[in-house]
Amino acid sequence: MKRIAIVGAVLENPGVCQHRFNDTVAEFRNIIKGRMGTPFDNEDITVVAITVIGELDEINALTGRLGSLPNVTVKTAISSTDLG
Repeated sequence: MKRIAIVGAVLENPGVCQHRFNDTVAEFRNIIKGRMGTPFDNEDITVVAITVIGELDEINALTGRLGSLPNVTVKTAISSTDLG
């Protein structure tokens, strides 16, 4: 059962964590439908929004991996509607 979700991430000190963040996202490229990042250079923070369509296990695996990275905070909203 697939769901649509938005994964929001805040990268503090992105120079330290962005490479590992991008590598992790690339591993899940099969479920990613869109990505938008906004750098806040003066604050040394980047905000990233990732739209995904996948099984709950896949979405949870992505958010768990991203959330375990140092300097990365992740929140996820998942649709309650099953896409079939």
